[in-house]
Amino acid sequence: MENSTEIDQVQFDESLYNKVTEGQATILFPTSNEVFYNPVQQFNRDMSIAAITTWSEMFAEEKRQKAEKKRNNQAAAQQNGEASSDLNEEALKKFTVLEALSATGLRSIRYAKEIPNIKYIVANDLEPDAVNAIKRNIKFNQLSEDLVRPNLGDACSVMYDHRDPAKRYDVIDLDPYGSAVPFIDGAVQAVSDGGLLCVTCTDLAVLASNSYTETCFYKYGGMPVKADYSHEMALRLVLNSLQTAAARYKRQIVPLMSCSIDFYVRLFVRVFTSPAEVKKNASKTSMVYHCSGCKSYQTQPLGKITVDGKSTKYGPVAGPIVNGHCEHCGSKHHVGGPFWGANIHDKEFVTRFLKNIKESKDRFKTHPRMMGMVSVISEELDVPFYYTLSGLTGTLHCNSPPLLSVCSAILHQGYKVSVSHACQSSLKTNAPNEVLWDIMRNWVEKNPVKNISENSPAFKILSKKPSFEANFTRHPEATPESRKIKLVRFQQNPTKNWGPKARHKRKNPNDEKPDAKKQNVETPTQN
Repeated sequence: MENSTEIDQVQFDESLYNKVTEGQATILFPTSNEVFYNPVQQFNRDMSIAAITTWSEMFAEEKRQKAEKKRNNQAAAQQNGEASSDLNEEALKKFTVLEALSATGLRSIRYAKEIPNIKYIVANDLEPDAVNAIKRNIKFNQLSEDLVRPNLGDACSVMYDHRDPAKRYDVIDLDPYGSAVPFIDGAVQAVSDGGLLCVTCTDLAVLASNSYTETCFYKYGGMPVKADYSHEMALRLVLNSLQTAAARYKRQIVPLMSCSIDFYVRLFVRVFTSPAEVKKNASKTSMVYHCSGCKSYQTQPLGKITVDGKSTKYGPVAGPIVNGHCEHCGSKHHVGGPFWGANIHDKEFVTRFLKNIKESKDRFKTHPRMMGMVSVISEELDVPFYYTLSGLTGTLHCNSPPLLSVCSAILHQGYKVSVSHACQSSLKTNAPNEVLWDIMRNWVEKNPVKNISENSPAFKILSKKPSFEANFTRHPEATPESRKIKLVRFQQNPTKNWGPKARHKRKNPNDEKPDAKKQNVETPTQN
């Protein structure tokens, strides 16, 4: 705890600190701090507050149902058939939070002030300077250390110390600089049954490209591919890493919402203990075969489930699902994965999340962007990956049709289509590759291309006649609701020179007391 003299300086000496207000929190940053507050990350924190609030409503309902069932069972066992006591509604709503990498405490303080029914938050950091900053900001925001509990410790050690089911946290927030992988094993053990993991990874150079495939594989256990859908691949690789870690302890993950945002991914995932569900992991894990020429792709799960009456059998699938060369252009395939092949969003959660933020227009500064992104997520098809209009037309060297015309042609053929929140002008569809190429062949017949090399993928694809006549007239379902009401669906660059700030520099304990210019108390991706 800080002495009274330092508290007086925090409160009254404007020359020592800069005040930054975000949401209902005001944080004090030393004026000499080399690492600056990053306003771009406010969207991350706004989304997290809304996500935890939505999850907490579901969590309280589930606890109430379990408590009522237990009470009714006890009543049935008694001769009088009456319930022994009333439910403690307030206690059922309460939940605990661990922010494992808290830095200045901005996120924890916002959670404490803006999310209802929090029992307490542990704001942990490894750096003594950061813990002092957390204490200072708790005091400045007139909160108690019973509600926001500053803690000096290694994040992994803190989580490993809370693996006992009686000690687990209901929410664990991981928002590191770079990859969350070092913290995942502890997090999947220290979160309560039905609890929530909030996970950020900022290393998209590893997750969403083929420049560091070896790094991606040893970190996340999967191989990325160079593809238009690389940002969704990043989400699915992180989910697979979470699933693999949880399964070791007979726990399963249920993704609630998986977001590709600016220079990072942010995932909201529930964790349950369920040995029976863990057996299904192979059927939820997939590989992708990505054509190096025309960019077509095929996904294939690693396992299958066969149900015969009361008998359930698990086994491998036959494969591969593709030939040695692409059936459309004859090029070789690149293999990506394994990755999470099941749903990356939970429809019920997304619907409730969207309802909550619609009713909280003045609560979040980034509300327009939240509405836009979550609306697009609510419309996404539950199929892996997507094509892009530029990718399809680039392969064929043709001019580009309107996106709604291509969507209409797919819908007229009886298939489903949506865009992806991860990429503008994307096409997420359950239509087979051959149907997509037939639609594009129809377009090229109406808009011919010239001087195509005989060795190109375009020549081989266009040498085949389409098997049907595509209907490009506007289909009534081609325009999604998010487009009709003109939401901010895909964000432009939020600020000039935006992006992750400099990495936090650990102070050398052998140095003398640093001057103001060398003080670092903030982890940049969090604040």
